[in-house]
Amino acid sequence: MTNCPVPDEQQPLNEYLALKEAFVFRWGTLNIWAYIRVLGIIWLGWWLISAPISSVSFSPSRHLPEFLCLGAIGATVGLFLPLVQLLLGWRYIKERLQSPTVFYEETGWYDGQTWQKPEPELLKDRLLVSYEVQPIVQKIKLSLWVTLAFLGLEVGILQLLLYLS
Repeated sequence: MTNCPVPDEQQPLNEYLALKEAFVFRWGTLNIWAYIRVLGIIWLGWWLISAPISSVSFSPSRHLPEFLCLGAIGATVGLFLPLVQLLLGWRYIKERLQSPTVFYEETGWYDGQTWQKPEPELLKDRLLVSYEVQPIVQKIKLSLWVTLAFLGLEVGILQLLLYLS
């Protein structure tokens, strides 16, 4: 940004570039199959954590379907958390890029300032949102809805299993 008083690390474009490279937030930029693979790995990791916990409630040797279902519920809740973090980070960047003003801190929390973006800068940032950031936000939102749907299905199956036993 030319003649911009905002420190480099607080400029929305630089924040976007930093977020795009950050380990967790980079997942949102992956192609769909790599993204699904990462989510699957996260889900399996959480299943390994939740399986011993669910084995306390349902012995795998006597109640295998209930054990598997409760472990899946724990894994799905565990997957939901990083997805929320992803969404919050990308929505923050989206709002910073779309906003006609940039709030920044010169030296600390006590001296915040606001800078009005010039029209060409605002148009460039909004174009970036339309073609780069918005598809990532939509993908993460869809992932959250699918995760919630799976969670509802898992809870429903567990209730059915408990009712039938």
